[in-house]
Parts: sequence; C-alpha cells; structure tokens
Amino acid sequence: MASTNYNALSRAQLSFEYLHTNSTTHEFLFGALAELVDNARDASATRMDIFSEPDESLRGGYMLFFVDDGEGMDPNETADIITFGRSTKRSLDESHIGMYGNGLKSGSMRIGNDLILFTKKGATMTCLFLSRSFHEEEHIDEVIVPIPSFETNTRNILVTGAKAKEKQRLEMEIILKYSPFKTEDEFFAQFDKIEGNTGTVVIVYNMKLLDSGDPELDVLSDPTDILLANPESDFDSDEGLMPEKKSFRAYTAILYVDPRMKIYLQGKKVRTKKLACCLYKPKLYKYSSNRFKARSEIEHQKAKEEAKQAEAKSREAESKAKFLENKYGDAVTKAQRTELRKAQEHAAEMKRDALLKKQVAERKSKALKDPKLLNFIFGINLENRAHDGVFVYNCSRLIKMYEKVGPQMEGGVFCSGVVGVVDIPYLVLEPTHNKQDFADAKEYRHLLKAMGEHMVQYWKDIGVVQQGVTKFWENFGYISQKWKDPPSQDLKFVRKRAMQINVTLQCDNCLRWRTLPFSSNNIGKDFEDDWVCAMNPDVQHNKCSAIEQKMNIPEGILKKEVKTKEQKTKDIEEEIKKKQELLQKMNKSKSVTSSRQAAEMERKRREEEERQQREEEERRKKEAEKRKREEKRRKEEAERERERKEWEKNERLERARKEREKAERERKAREAAVAAKKRAASTPASKTKTTVNNSSTSKAIRSSAVSQSSLKNPRVTLTDIGAQQNSNDKEEVNSTGKRKSQIASDSDEPVSPAKRSKATSSVDSESDNVNSNKHKSVTTQADDTEDESPPIKRGRRSAFSNSIADTSSCDEEMKDNDIHARLSSTDADSDSDIGTKVEVQVSKKW
Repeated sequence: MASTNYNALSRAQLSFEYLHTNSTTHEFLFGALAELVDNARDASATRMDIFSEPDESLRGGYMLFFVDDGEGMDPNETADIITFGRSTKRSLDESHIGMYGNGLKSGSMRIGNDLILFTKKGATMTCLFLSRSFHEEEHIDEVIVPIPSFETNTRNILVTGAKAKEKQRLEMEIILKYSPFKTEDEFFAQFDKIEGNTGTVVIVYNMKLLDSGDPELDVLSDPTDILLANPESDFDSDEGLMPEKKSFRAYTAILYVDPRMKIYLQGKKVRTKKLACCLYKPKLYKYSSNRFKARSEIEHQKAKEEAKQAEAKSREAESKAKFLENKYGDAVTKAQRTELRKAQEHAAEMKRDALLKKQVAERKSKALKDPKLLNFIFGINLENRAHDGVFVYNCSRLIKMYEKVGPQMEGGVFCSGVVGVVDIPYLVLEPTHNKQDFADAKEYRHLLKAMGEHMVQYWKDIGVVQQGVTKFWENFGYISQKWKDPPSQDLKFVRKRAMQINVTLQCDNCLRWRTLPFSSNNIGKDFEDDWVCAMNPDVQHNKCSAIEQKMNIPEGILKKEVKTKEQKTKDIEEEIKKKQELLQKMNKSKSVTSSRQAAEMERKRREEEERQQREEEERRKKEAEKRKREEKRRKEEAERERERKEWEKNERLERARKEREKAERERKAREAAVAAKKRAASTPASKTKTTVNNSSTSKAIRSSAVSQSSLKNPRVTLTDIGAQQNSNDKEEVNSTGKRKSQIASDSDEPVSPAKRSKATSSVDSESDNVNSNKHKSVTTQADDTEDESPPIKRGRRSAFSNSIADTSSCDEEMKDNDIHARLSSTDADSDSDIGTKVEVQVSKKW
C-alpha cells in the first residue's frame, strides 16, 4: 500500500542543461581530462592509451579516445554511471581516488558535448551513450541515456523479452544516428580496441571551442602531446611558463605521487616521475597536528548514526524473533519452524552488523582524538629554479601544484627553487568534487602555513645562505642576471646538474621503479618506451623479481623559535588593535534610517572617542611610569655595575702590589745570596793579607751594626755590640716570620695549592739563604778573629776606636749604594756572633 502511494508521488527530474552546469566546476582543463585517467587507475588498469582520431564531420575535427585494460563493467555497473552522486568506491580503507560518482560526467562534458562508452567484463559487452547533441536536436529536456548490452562471443542482444528487445532496438537507433559510428560494424569495432577480456573505451567528441573557433585542446601542434590552445587565459604569464600547465604529457607525468600505471599519449609512452626522486638534496620532515578535524568529525558522526540505526534494527529483529518463539511455542508446524528460524538468523545477523558498526564508530571516535601525521618532503629544483612551490596530493592524486608558501609568497630569493611534496589522506583533508581544491579552506590554509615554516627550516638546514644564494646557483649554471632565465646548457653545467640527481625509471613489465647508477651516457638520453629491468646496469636490480629500492631520504626536525613573553604580548596587542579597527569600520558602515538613530549613533561615537581618549591618556601615563621605573632600574644597575668594576679594579691593584713586593723581596734575597757567595769566594791565600782585609772588613761591619746612640757614647763595650747584633738577628727572624704570615694571609684569597706551596717555599728558601750567609760570615769572621788576636790583645779601647773611626766611611758607602748597605747589614748580623765569640776567647786568655 505504501509502495503504491510512493510511486504516485512526484520525483525530482534532471534537466540535460545540468550536464553543462556540472562541467563548469572544472576550471583547469587538464583536471577534467585527469578525471577519466583516475577512473582507469581506480579500475586497477596497468595501461592506458590516450589518443585522437581525426573526423572532419565533428566539431573540433577529431575524437578523443581513452582506452584502459582495467576491470571493466557489467550492465548493472554501467547503469550506475548515470546516477549522479552514486559511487561504489566509497571506502576510506581503500586507495581509490574517486568517491563522488561525478567525475566521468563532469570531466567528459567539460571537454566535449558528447560521450560514448564501451566496456567489457566477463561474457558481457555494454555501451553507454550520453549526448547533449541528441537532446538539443530532439528538444528533450530530460536526460536520456541509452545503455545497450550484448554477449561478448556472439554479439547478440543480452536482454530477453519483446519489450526489452524493443527498448534496445530504439537505443541502438539513437546511437547510430547521433554517434560518429553509423553502422553496426563500426559500432562493434570499438569493442575490439579492448584487447583483453576486460577494459573500457571512453570516446569524447564534438569538442569545446574557443572564441576563435579552434578547439580548446590542441592535438596538431605536437603529434605526441595534447596542449592547451590558450593557456594564458587560465594562468598569468609567469605560471604559464610551467610545462605542467600547458602540456598534458608533463601534467600526467606528475599526476600521481607513486605512479603504477603506464600511460601512452598519442602513441608515445609518458615518462612518469616520482617527484621526490627528481629533487636535489631532498629532506623529509614529519608534521603532527590536531587541527585537521573537519573530515574526521563528519566521518565519526556518520559512523555513530549508522551504529545507532544498526542497534535499533538489531533490537527490532531480536524482538520479532522472540515474539514468534513465544507465539508458536513448542507445537509448531514446519512452515512456522522455517519462519522462526529465518527470524532468528536475521536477528543474529543484525546483531553482528550492529556490533561491527559500533566498533567502527569507536575506532573513528578514537582516531578523532589522535593527531594527524603528515610527511613533508622538500628539495631543490635544479632544472628550473623559477618553477618552485609545493605539490599537494590527496590519496596519491595531484590536487594543487606550484603553490607558493612561506617566503616564496613575498618574492625574492629566500627559499627560491625549493619544491615541496605532501600526500594527504582523505581523513585529513577532503578534496572538492573537481579534485582541484580542498573543501575546508581554513584547514588547507593551516597546512600551507605549516609547510611554509618547514620550508624555512629546510632552507637553513641545507646551508644555502652560508654559501651565498648567488654563488650556489652559479655553481649549477645559473649565470644570467635575470632570475627566471633557464640555466646554461654548457656541457660542464649540464653534467654537474645530472651528477646530483640519479635517473629513476619504471619497468614496463613489473612496473617497479629502478634507480640507475650515474653514467655520462645517460645525460640527456631519451630512454626506450619499453624499458625493462634487464636493461639496468645495476646487477642487484636488473631482474623483475628483485625488490624495489626504497628512497633513503634524510629526516629533518623543525626547530621552532620560542617567543618571549614580551613578543607574545606585543603580538596580542597588535591583534587586538586590528580587531578594534575592523570593528570601527563595521560600525561606520551601518545604515541610518532616522534622525534619532543618527543622533544616537553620533552620541555613541563621541562616547567611544572620549573613552578611547581616556584609555589613551591612561596608557600614556602607564607607559611614562613604566619608563621612569625602567630608567631608575637602569641607573641602579649602572651604579652597581660601576661599584663592582671599581672593587674589581682595587682588588687587581692590591694583588699587583703584593706581587711586586713579593718579587722585590725575592730579588733582594737572591742579590744578598749572590753577594755572600762572592765574599766567600774572595778569601785571600796569604794569612797576612787576610788579617788586614778581615780587620778592615770587621771594622766596616761593626761600624754598620752600631746604632747612632752607641756612636755618641764611646763607652759601649763589645758585649753591648754583640747584644745589639743578637737583637738584630731576632728582628730579622721575626721579619721573615712576618713575611710568611703575610703570604699566608694573601693565600686566604682563592689561590691554587701549587701557588701557595710555591710562595711558602720562596720565603723558606729566603730564610735559609739568610741563615746560610750568616753561618758563612760567622765562620769567616771567626777565622779572621783568630788571625787578629794580637791586635785585640792590645786592648779593647784600641779595637773599638778603630771600629768607630771606620763608621763614617761605612755610612757614606750605605748612602751611596743600597746594595752595600744591605751587605753591611747582613755582615753586621754575622759579626755580632763574632763579637760574642771574640769576647769569650779574650776572657779565657785574660
């Protein structure tokens, strides 16, 4: 009953004009052609041939063929093509590019008015005819799509029944009338272009024309390529220089990040590229972010709803099974038992399905919280430094190329010639239906910003700035003053560029990629279309059974610049200022409907100005106070710094003074020791001369040792002189001890143990030298005294008077020369012992 009522309801209809409207989403013409290539790749095709056949009866003068050896389609799968928006490739776990069910229609209708498709799968052959020319000629507003099907071996009509046969007869009549194939033989000959048991042929004709009347796609200028007839209309002059934007051969060469399908364009094989293998000094950067949530949230919500619905269906099925079980009880018939068993099996199946969908929802919920990881690859384009930017792929399919990021957007030579590559999964960013942009513009801008930051890091890592940008490019032949000029084709530069990048080719049999070792013969060489692994000079990889070589790309790390608190505050203030200016512009643009409203707005404006003025005054006061505090702080710091430097200066001067005093003491000690050694060495061999010399020397020593008071008092005895000399000895010992203690006090400063021991040993050695000199002097004077004993016997007064008589001459010597004074003092100390010893000897004799 419900089904009958639904059939009576109105349905939405699709006008054939939608075919044109839908095709206008492709702004880039090669992007429309790529939709047909994507379908072949999704069908697991290993080879695709794209070529044109001339036909002057058609608009544009040719037909464009797309032939692949993929899985093909049966009649039911072919019928799904005409359902807009339906796709059997919607699976996030697979690497299919298409998932909207719109690429074939939009792409083919963008380059031509009519499409005819031939496909083979198993024992069936099917044709699909989608023609705007047919609708325009017949004045049909609805979209009518003939889909006749046949047996592969007999070419007989596949359908049965009179009504179905009549339908197919009418479909064939439309096709033979409005297609380029006017007979059945020509029609079935198109199936023969599929060499295997499966495959598809797509033919587009009645090509779109320019205002000049020429086709948009030029197939005549280059017999091995398809060119854009007017690329300047889509791009500016700089971008138009890029080959991928004017040559379909160059575009298909980089269409996939990991090509696994052979493409022949106009009969010549396209040399596909792995873009990362074509760069100089490639480097990989791992990027993780939680910002890419839009697509994940949509998928999570969808999975959550599906799990909820599955749970409801499971409960309903289980409830129905229990109801039948209670209803029939134990006594049931065979039919009832069958019905019950089916209900129980259905409930169990629904329960399993609900559990599976619940697990999927939980997995997606967990994935929603996980950061998304992307791999950025950067390298230098040595072939043409003007062709730089990033290539953004989605599920291995090129979406954006030569996108300027980071410093490249500002122009100049910073990061010039750098090419970036990134392949984004579907769950991170979702592409638009035409696969030429991304649905979430905000997240895409965030991606480009991140790639710009990593590009700057790559530029630092390869050290171009340290070497010099101009010098770096001159090494590879860029000697022209104009930046966009191509490099020099001088043999030495061509060879140098070729040495930096290895040649990577794809085997025509196994489709594995092989890296060839460098050879000068490969420079500029055009390799065979059917190149195979056996032609590889590398013996380890010259067989199709050998595993494919992996790229060893070094990994880099982004070193983020940490902003200070002041920088962050400044950035926030600038952002607030921009927002306030924007708000003011929005307020000024308000429409006024009455004088009262205008007066109210004027009042608010004045209030806002007064408020801003007060805030500005307060801000200035705060800034003035802040400057004062800052100035005071700087002065205090400068004063503390000055005091610290003054203290350090005084400390240095004090240490220098102590070091000079120490050096002076050591020098005096060394000179005294040298003088003592000289006196000891100058002892005469003759006893008489010794007596005379020792007598005069003793007189001089004694006269220097006598104090000024003793000179005034001639009654001073030899005993008093000896006592005074002993006191001088004690003072010298005390002075030596004082010098030791002074060194010890100086050592309180941070001095190393080695320096401390050295200082102590120098004082000890000085003391030892003085004692040794004293001992030598005593011994020498003792000997001299024995020789002078006769004069001493003549009386004390005579000896003392002689010493007093010689005192004036000794004082004059001390004044004339400090060294003589020091020698006299030392000798006088020694002579004090001699004086004591002489007195004892005289007493014994007396």
